[in-house]
Amino acid sequence: MEIKVPELAESITEGTVASWLKQPGDHVEKGEAIVELETDKVNIEVPSDEAGTLTEVMAAEGDTVRVGETIAVISAGGETPKPAATETVQETSKVEEKVEQPVAVAATESTSVADRPIASPAARKLAREKGIDLAQVATQDPLGRIRVQDVATFEVAPREQAKPAAKPAAPTSAPAATPGKPEERIKMSRRRKTIANRLVEVQQTAAMLTTFNEIDMSAVMALRKRRQEKFVKENEVKLGFMSFFTKAAVAALKKMPYLNAEIQGDEIVLKKFYDIGIAVSAPDGLVVPVVRDADKKNFAEIEKDIIQLAVKARDNKLGLSDLTGGTFTITNGGTFGSLMSTPILNGPQVAILGMHAINLRPVAIDAERMENRPMMYVALSYDHRIVDGKEAVTFLKHIKDLLEDPESLIFEA
Repeated sequence: MEIKVPELAESITEGTVASWLKQPGDHVEKGEAIVELETDKVNIEVPSDEAGTLTEVMAAEGDTVRVGETIAVISAGGETPKPAATETVQETSKVEEKVEQPVAVAATESTSVADRPIASPAARKLAREKGIDLAQVATQDPLGRIRVQDVATFEVAPREQAKPAAKPAAPTSAPAATPGKPEERIKMSRRRKTIANRLVEVQQTAAMLTTFNEIDMSAVMALRKRRQEKFVKENEVKLGFMSFFTKAAVAALKKMPYLNAEIQGDEIVLKKFYDIGIAVSAPDGLVVPVVRDADKKNFAEIEKDIIQLAVKARDNKLGLSDLTGGTFTITNGGTFGSLMSTPILNGPQVAILGMHAINLRPVAIDAERMENRPMMYVALSYDHRIVDGKEAVTFLKHIKDLLEDPESLIFEA
């Protein structure tokens, strides 16, 4: 049975082999995942439709594969036995004979297997083809597992040093910018490249501008303190800041609909629904899962959605449906201590709200009095092609007014 790359999404035609969850010779149960594919947005595990033994993998980790392409073969059946240990030893011996200088065969089979480096099947295959001793290949993998990228990098040095040299040169992938200084080169993941390309694209295609304001968070903090115990008891979730900002954003978007829109050709599409993207830090970079119909949800429902999406992001379990279709985005750099920033638009959306750290700052209460108040700078980046400065400033001022009188959110959103 052939394992093919499944349909990934309407706009995604290819992916990258992130890791093989099963190796050739491993038994596979029906429905068990055998490979993890990385796409521009999410990682997808590809399961087997039948039980059997994985007999062949046809793509290495790091390879780009297209939808419909065959990447593995499984021999269908029940408990198909794994290859005998002697076969593995024989294969290892062949690799050692080809890669290394001939050595005495006095070592026992168990020693030969135990001493060989840990490497993926694709890395071993490439090493055999290039005549590379895996024992000499360095890897950045924390578990010491040699991957195909390590072997591919290792082979550069012999080609560049084809002429006789007095002593072997250390493998390099590119000339060092500062000779003699330590550095590390890490290949960008597919998702990181996609994030980079889209951020650059937004800056090149949108007339992006940012406006700022500051919010006195005293009332919100007092309300949270006053209501937290009862809120947790009734909803089994804490009352956080993000639900307040989500509700305030929805209320402000209803007053300023051009911020809940996108540009399609020569048309402005005004969204009559409020799917709010919440930027979350994930292992492979920032992702923006979406809280659907935020205008129809109460504080507890929003908080639960955000927690659930954050957990899925950290576990790399977000699906395409979690990430697509947002109409407006909120990002909170304050969780990392950011005092102020200019967030980049999450295209094709035309506006994004940036939250920041809450710090005590002296505030003039009137002409005679000053008080230390918990203040937060907020930023609104917007596409000036369809959003005028007046609308952007008014939107941010409405956010400020609602959060400095949080009880008003009950009537507004």
